[in-house]
Amino acid sequence: MKCIMPRMVSLPSRLFLLTSLLIGALGGPAALGQTYPDRTVTIVVASAAGALTDVLTRAVAQGLSDAWKQSVIVENRGGAGYSIAAQSVMRAEHDGLTLLAAETAFYSIQPHLYAADKLTYSAEKDFVPVSGYGNIPMALIVNPTLPVNSVGDLIALAKAKPGSITFGTAGVGTALHVAALEFDKLAGVKTTTVHYRGAAPALTDVTAGHINAVIMGPSVALSSVRDGKLKMLAVGSAHGVPQFPGVPAIAETVPGYEAGVSFGLFAATGTPPDIVKKINADVQKIVGDPAFQKKYLDPLAVQPISGSSDAFTDYLHKESVRWGEVIRSANVKLE
Repeated sequence: MKCIMPRMVSLPSRLFLLTSLLIGALGGPAALGQTYPDRTVTIVVASAAGALTDVLTRAVAQGLSDAWKQSVIVENRGGAGYSIAAQSVMRAEHDGLTLLAAETAFYSIQPHLYAADKLTYSAEKDFVPVSGYGNIPMALIVNPTLPVNSVGDLIALAKAKPGSITFGTAGVGTALHVAALEFDKLAGVKTTTVHYRGAAPALTDVTAGHINAVIMGPSVALSSVRDGKLKMLAVGSAHGVPQFPGVPAIAETVPGYEAGVSFGLFAATGTPPDIVKKINADVQKIVGDPAFQKKYLDPLAVQPISGSSDAFTDYLHKESVRWGEVIRSANVKLE
């Protein structure tokens, strides 16, 4: 009787077969990106409904829903800085089906304002920047009774009377606050900051003449500027903004000055890279569409942010270094 021995399979061959079976069963990395999303996506917005972050995110979410043929739900989780929204995304599965939408200050400003043990998250460790989708340059806006017609005039007045020029902010550590601090630092002046509970009351007091100036997103001030109730001296972008012809950049007088509010999507760390790449590519298609820009971005003077997830991450790291230096030099800390 002939005895037939089974063919022996080497250990490397067995490992290769096992790996192949696992990849086939689970779907390889590329397959994840190709099938995403296979169900509803939730975008948690770190702001109240109606805020600019919310308005822009809903426009992007609609574009993603159309592209993916899937529902994209937007949930507003404002409050406690960015902590409530961040915690909500961190608690969900790290599969790209729950995303965070926030101002990039979440990543580049907030971490410098608190001791590490005071925050419930680490933006850099707990989140992956997916894609930016808009930046709105801030504008230097003054009460028209202030005897200045340019940034140079304002600097001269501030140097002649240190501490006499008052800047309104939306609160300690807000984008409006650090924008004013950066102006002082780079212009070599000393102004006085007056903190409010939000940008709207600060702008109201500039209009009423109770304070002199504010550096903020220009969209809410446009009607008052057109009516002559406020004066826009300059914008915080590196160059002028097409929506405001004839309005110079602050950087033309204060080299290196740049202040704006950027918006982006973030995924929890551990989200598969191919899914991050797919979301980025689809967001970029949306914000790069001239029709989308004309309908949603141009009316608010928002500039689209282009680039890969890696490019967005590099941008945020540079912003974090820049704003960290401004905050430390002014010794601003929140409890």
